Amino acid sequence: MTSTHRTRSVRRASVFLQLLLVTLTLTTLLPTSLAVAQDRPEEGGHEIEVWTGGGHSVPGGTKDTNVWNAGVRYGWILTEPHLPSFLSGRFELAVDAVPAFAVFQRANTAYGFGLNPVGFKWIFATRGHVAPYLELNGGTLFTTHDVPAGISTVNFTTGAAFGMYFLRDHAWSLDVRYMHISDAGLTRLNPGLNTVQVRLGFGKFFGKK
Repeated sequence: MTSTHRTRSVRRASVFLQLLLVTLTLTTLLPTSLAVAQDRPEEGGHEIEVWTGGGHSVPGGTKDTNVWNAGVRYGWILTEPHLPSFLSGRFELAVDAVPAFAVFQRANTAYGFGLNPVGFKWIFATRGHVAPYLELNGGTLFTTHDVPAGISTVNFTTGAAFGMYFLRDHAWSLDVRYMHISDAGLTRLNPGLNTVQVRLGFGKFFGKK
C-alpha cells in the first residue's frame, strides 16, 4: 500500500468515525418526555426513530465497496394484530429521511443524501419486551460522485430487513438488511451495488393508548 493510499484510508476512517459520533449524539436529542409515550406499537400510534447502519458489498454487483448511512424515521401503526398464531402482527407505514450517506469505493468516497418514502413493516405481536419485524422499503439516493464509480449520481434504493425491537421506556432496534442501489436503467451500463448492512436504531412509540 502506497503512502497516498494509506493517507486516503486514514481519512476515510476518520470521516466514518466523525459521522458515527454525530449520529450517536443525535440519538440523545430525541424527545424523551412525551407525556403520551408508550413502550410498544399499538394501532393508531406512531413511531419516531433515529438510526445508523453500515455494511459491505455482496456478489451480484460492484465489489469492494463499503457503505454507511444515518437517518430519521417516522411511522404510522395502521392496524391491530392480524393473522393467526405466530404470524400475528401489526402493519406499519414509515418514511425515512437519510441526510447522511457515504459510499466508500475504490475510486473515491461519495457522500450523499436520500429519501425513502415507502417503508412497509410487519411488527410481530408479542407479549414480552422483544418484538421481531420484517420490512420492505424503497427510495432515492443522490451523491457527490457516481455510484458505482463512473455510472450515476442519481440512484434508487430497494431493501428488505429482518430485525428485533427491544421495548422498554424507549425502543431500541437492531436488524440485518439487504440494500440494492442502482440507477434503474438511466444509463446504458448499470452494474448496481448490492450490500448487506447492520442497522441500530433508537426511538419511541407514542400516541393512542
